[in-house]
Amino acid sequence: MALLNIKNLTVKFATATGSFTAVDGIDVHVDKGEVLAIVGESGSGKSVSMLAVMGLLPDTATITADEMTYDGRDLLKMSKAEKRKLIGREITMIFQEPIASLNPAFTAGFQIEEVLRINLGMSKREARARAIELFTAVGIPSPEEKLRAYPHQMSGGQSQRVMIAMAIASNPRLLIADEPTTALDVTIQKQILDLLMKLQEDYGMALILITHDMGVVAETADRVVVQYKGKKMEEADVLSLFEAPQNPYTRALLSALPEHATGDRLPTVSEIFQKEGA
Repeated sequence: MALLNIKNLTVKFATATGSFTAVDGIDVHVDKGEVLAIVGESGSGKSVSMLAVMGLLPDTATITADEMTYDGRDLLKMSKAEKRKLIGREITMIFQEPIASLNPAFTAGFQIEEVLRINLGMSKREARARAIELFTAVGIPSPEEKLRAYPHQMSGGQSQRVMIAMAIASNPRLLIADEPTTALDVTIQKQILDLLMKLQEDYGMALILITHDMGVVAETADRVVVQYKGKKMEEADVLSLFEAPQNPYTRALLSALPEHATGDRLPTVSEIFQKEGA
């Protein structure tokens, strides 16, 4: 049985000019311990679909689905109180732009210790000891010192490691990583991806990796969902997707990789997609 199972998910936003459909009838599932990549260019509805699962969309959003279950529990019928016990404990998320996601008014230590006290009921002393363990686990040097640092005093890579530490603090069964290497240089990107894969293996978590980077998909995923304009275009295991993509949009994504450049300018995905007659 799938750990997370979503059928016919639709998300619409009320706007001044009418209703806008951001996610249009998507089916997604992830099994226990599996790494699922959701890939597509900006605006394809990748993040919105997972924010709908987390219950983090604004009131202007209307969410419908035939099914949305986690470990057999119906997320659509859960009360807000029941969902609060689940989200942040068993299901956690790493957001884009770690600097923007961390509160600039509080130290990194305060923010992770707050998560531990609220979600796990730890005392202040227990939370501090666990925070040091987590900072060590995600490779933050001098963890006791960094607990006292504010977000602006940390590099982008360190801030992302803090976000990862917060996300794994409660030993979640499902971790959603939304573009976890955004705004990081190539070397740090590799370190963060390696860290996520190590933690996924160590903790036995299911991991949903939201990305637009097909290179990341090739290195990390067991299975891939390709989205475009709110719709699912293709789903396959990672080897099949790269060796024999079935959908024109998937082929366009792969053709737009830098190694396929033949001239001075690399064509965009949309240009390649249009040439395929889609």
